Amino acid sequence: MATTSLSSPSPEGGAAGTAALGTLIRDHRLRIGLTQRELADLSTISVRAIRDLEKGKAQRPRADTIRLIADALRLGPRARAALEDAGRRGHRSGGPRHLSPERSAPPVPLHPLIGRRAEAAVVTEELRSGTERLITVVGLSGVGKTRLALEAAAGLHAAGFPVLWHTAPGAVADCLPADDDPLGVPAAECAGFLRGDGPAESVPPALTGLLGDREALLVLDGADTGTLDFHRLGRLLRELPGLRLLVTSDTPWNVPGERLFLLAPLEAPAPSGGARPDAPAIRFFLSRLRHVRPDIVPDDRALTDIAWICHRLDGHPLALAAAASWLTLCDLPTLRGIVDSDPAPLLDHLADGRSGSRLREGVGRTLAGLSAGHRSLIAGLCAAGRDEFLLEDVVRLTGLPLAQCGRTVRDLLVGGVIRSSTDSGRSAFRVLCVVRALAAPATPTDLAAVPATDLTPVPVTTGLAPVPATAAGAAAPAATPAGTAAA
Repeated sequence: MATTSLSSPSPEGGAAGTAALGTLIRDHRLRIGLTQRELADLSTISVRAIRDLEKGKAQRPRADTIRLIADALRLGPRARAALEDAGRRGHRSGGPRHLSPERSAPPVPLHPLIGRRAEAAVVTEELRSGTERLITVVGLSGVGKTRLALEAAAGLHAAGFPVLWHTAPGAVADCLPADDDPLGVPAAECAGFLRGDGPAESVPPALTGLLGDREALLVLDGADTGTLDFHRLGRLLRELPGLRLLVTSDTPWNVPGERLFLLAPLEAPAPSGGARPDAPAIRFFLSRLRHVRPDIVPDDRALTDIAWICHRLDGHPLALAAAASWLTLCDLPTLRGIVDSDPAPLLDHLADGRSGSRLREGVGRTLAGLSAGHRSLIAGLCAAGRDEFLLEDVVRLTGLPLAQCGRTVRDLLVGGVIRSSTDSGRSAFRVLCVVRALAAPATPTDLAAVPATDLTPVPVTTGLAPVPATAAGAAAPAATPAGTAAA
């Protein structure tokens, strides 16, 4: 990947002659506040010709064309000479000397996509059609956000979109970067601009000259949305009207126009009705099983054990991959027994020590980002020992109104620490196994220590019927003093 900056020098400076012709024309036009139509009228050159020149499509501009544009822009001697020199270099090289977006491609995924076709299709189509220009994919660490983004980027690239891909510093790159990515540097500059690098009123000129108003995709993988500047995003989207932005993050950006896409773990239904080999979590586990223990035949008994392991681990891809690695040391029934008793040790991948620490750090970061009341609610739900809980359970546990509890449950879904479940035939939820394994044990002191400022206790007035037991037959959690969880 190139390491030199693509930012063009000031067009009024002596080094401006080294900039691409299209970039120079666009920079001069924007500096004096002209639209492409206005520049076309002043220069007597067609709007299409102006657009092609700024995009770099006009590979052999005539000297008369450059002269007419320079006259319309009222350039001084030095700026005019730089523009003419850029035009002459275009003649000598057969085209402008800047990067071609057509050469760009997204990174190559390390693993096949399993169980995400519907989600990938939705994200791809919304970005392709322009229905959404900013999509943020959120979910717990290791749930597969990068893999989904790779699939969407590949679909848009196939549709003719240049793809600018940037992996945030410190994020794990679960892919193979393209060799000599021509858009690697402008993608990094664009990410830096959104994080606050450089003046807020100046979009990187190399990017504007490279893309203009053409359709393109910028992916910020593993972004810390707390460091991104919404006002700079607005300027970027105005300057590049064809740009779409796809962000993967642990948390939403929470800005106007953001399409929040919640990515849950893979579907892993309870095996009580029989194992389903086509269930996405089972297919994912089997793909890892073939690498670790190709001698294990997935017969009915093995599928039952696998289905139970997948269900207990909530279909979380990174947790499933780590658990499968332990089959080098034990058989499926033993692995199932460990998952039932204490799955925490299984979260460390035996063949990749980084995966375990990454999962632990990611879950810990998510839990730390929750409010004290949200953490107390999670602790209370874990302490109750139930596989599932209902919205009514949250009302009873917290003593808060239904609407406030609904917002709390949504916050936990967005945070990725719980997932929806229909195992009991009702709209229920599960605290993810990886959260249960890594969260601090609940104590009565923890549940009572929520600051008064975190919520305002109110009486339970919902009139809901008593909470029934779940399919597992566990009793509903006993109500704790009002105000033990935040909304």
